[in-house]
Amino acid sequence: MTSRIYLFAFLVLYFLIVFVLRSWLLWKRTGINPFTFDDTDDAHGYNGRLFKFIVALEVLVVAIYAFGGEMYEYLLPFWYLEYWQLQIAGWILLVISLIWTFTAQLQMADAWRIGIDTKNDTELVATGLFSKSRNPFFSGIILADIGLFLVAPNAFTLLISVLSIVVIQTQVRLEEAYLTTAHGDSYLSYKQKVARWL
Repeated sequence: MTSRIYLFAFLVLYFLIVFVLRSWLLWKRTGINPFTFDDTDDAHGYNGRLFKFIVALEVLVVAIYAFGGEMYEYLLPFWYLEYWQLQIAGWILLVISLIWTFTAQLQMADAWRIGIDTKNDTELVATGLFSKSRNPFFSGIILADIGLFLVAPNAFTLLISVLSIVVIQTQVRLEEAYLTTAHGDSYLSYKQKVARWL
């Protein structure tokens, strides 16, 4: 039970560091709200709503895993994947993901956004992790999803992983279209040199 509580605590810490703290620091320094998703009915707004749903579902599922006792059976656990070796591999991925995503955010500096910011100009970041991957932050999120599934293998963590990957794939393509418009040849040149993922 203690290890399950650790997972919930890690998830809360992950969200606080990666989303809340980084966004607050950016807003405090620049006055810009990094949350750009709105309630529009276009693909960007729809993706934003899916992101929020996935985060809420993830918190609920991990809370049930940690504190739900017998309720966990309703998440349809894959008992045949519940091996300590897979759990350790999952924890390693979760820790790597936290370090990786936070590093990507630091390297983005004031260009960090959650979604597409069409109101404020941002610089094209092509150094650090971004010289190896055009989407290191999203790559880190995918690592976290896989890690979560390995630590707590059940139908809902699998659903979270699949939904997250689909939404991220969509968001990446929306952002690529915007960056092509915003940065023109600079982004097209960068796109040819650096892979979308790794």
